[in-house]
Amino acid sequence: MITQQPQEESTTTPHYRMFIDGEWVDTEEKYSLINPATEELVATAAKGSRKHADFAVAAAKRTFESGVWRDLTPAARADILDAVADVLQRRGAELTRLGTLEGGCPLKLSNAFNEQQPVAMTRYFVNLLRGYEFERPGPVVGPPLAGGVIRREPIGVCAAIVPWNFPLPLAIWKVIPALATGNSVVLKTDEKTPIGALELAKELQAAGVPDGVFNVVTGDGGDVGAHLVAHRDVRKVSFTGSTDVGRQIVRDGALNLKKVTLELGGKGANVVLDDADLRLAVDGAIWGFMMHSGQACEAGTRLLLPSSLHDEFVARLVERLRSQVMGDPLDVGTDVGPLINATQRERVLGYIDTAKEQGAKVVFGGGMPRGDLFSKGFWVEPTVLTDVTNDMTVAREEVFGPVLSVIRYDSIDEAVKIANDTEYGLSAGVWGRDLTRAIEVGHRIDAGSVWINDWHMINAAYPFGGYKQSGQGRELGAGAFDEYTEQKSLQIALEPKLENRAYALVLSSSPAE
Repeated sequence: MITQQPQEESTTTPHYRMFIDGEWVDTEEKYSLINPATEELVATAAKGSRKHADFAVAAAKRTFESGVWRDLTPAARADILDAVADVLQRRGAELTRLGTLEGGCPLKLSNAFNEQQPVAMTRYFVNLLRGYEFERPGPVVGPPLAGGVIRREPIGVCAAIVPWNFPLPLAIWKVIPALATGNSVVLKTDEKTPIGALELAKELQAAGVPDGVFNVVTGDGGDVGAHLVAHRDVRKVSFTGSTDVGRQIVRDGALNLKKVTLELGGKGANVVLDDADLRLAVDGAIWGFMMHSGQACEAGTRLLLPSSLHDEFVARLVERLRSQVMGDPLDVGTDVGPLINATQRERVLGYIDTAKEQGAKVVFGGGMPRGDLFSKGFWVEPTVLTDVTNDMTVAREEVFGPVLSVIRYDSIDEAVKIANDTEYGLSAGVWGRDLTRAIEVGHRIDAGSVWINDWHMINAAYPFGGYKQSGQGRELGAGAFDEYTEQKSLQIALEPKLENRAYALVLSSSPAE
């Protein structure tokens, strides 16, 4: 391995190296990180291989077995991770700008994802760690009389695989709980957006996480990511990404029955009831499908409207969208940014074309914006489709772009049936003034997160994950640490008399005195 400093500034372009066993590791082959708004080169990054993944896993395994991190008290680990939160907060403006440059997310939204969320969630996990019950007394039972303890112990080497849309906050979701509970970690970044994870590695090392406990490798998902999943020394995989890849991870992870947490695709149903506050619901619907240009697994991409409100709601929606500003993501006045790359742009445009062919009507957007500002970059207009039925491709598959499918319904039972008629179950929303009725509808929808009169309400205290093909296991919430620990019962025999033991079931005679 070639090791140098974490980031090297050339005359114009920074270069990022991987972080393995406390060293910054470079490669001859590089990734070019492209600004999605301008197609300009933002930075270059080392392109990792299976060999680098093996080095990282070996370092993580060695440090786990040594106990250098695992055997620290929870309070000591909490102090170190709390110091990381302090640094993330101090560097918030810088991390926000870097996140915008590599991912295209508008600056005011990027601040939430690259400063506010990482800091708040790290603090939450630190506080959870300080009070987490790693060991508790077990009940005294009998006969025969016995007591004991019930323990939560770290799993070992954990592989965390994050996507390109929210790379830093999703790394925090996985890395901090894994480290908090005493595990060692190998983080695999998406090749398009590795910067946030590598900056996190720098701060974890500076805060005192021992070398080898936390590692970051880059590389193609189908190669390096798949290798980590199948690696015999990796005992836990946490993955956020597509459902297709999630299925493959389950298959590959079964080779050594490793624990797997998956947060996968979604097709969120946003149900507006006939008593909804339209001003609130219209803006909420836009927020639901347009955040980060729709590049979110929990986006509200199916808008279910009662026929009695349909036309008025759509008219208000279109009018409101006209006021949204699409442009330079580094401008604080920008509302709508680009998609991540040309491949994603063509994919989204393809879904729009297919929807039109199947009978949907474009009432807003539907193509690429015009103007000199958009001559470079990967842009798609916010798009609203009406006359959509739930059997259309655009209503069945995850588009991952700024496309909203509007579906009519005539009764609440029909709305619930449409909402649940999907292989996904990550998110849903219900809008109505009558909270009792709205909550009742929410209970009937098969989704891991159901929001009432809002969307994207992601808080560290609430578990996040999906039903059906939207995943398995949960991240965040009070149970987040359980996903990174094994439960052990240690039972202690308290019965002093031999004749009261169960041994007579196989031993018919008493032993000699």
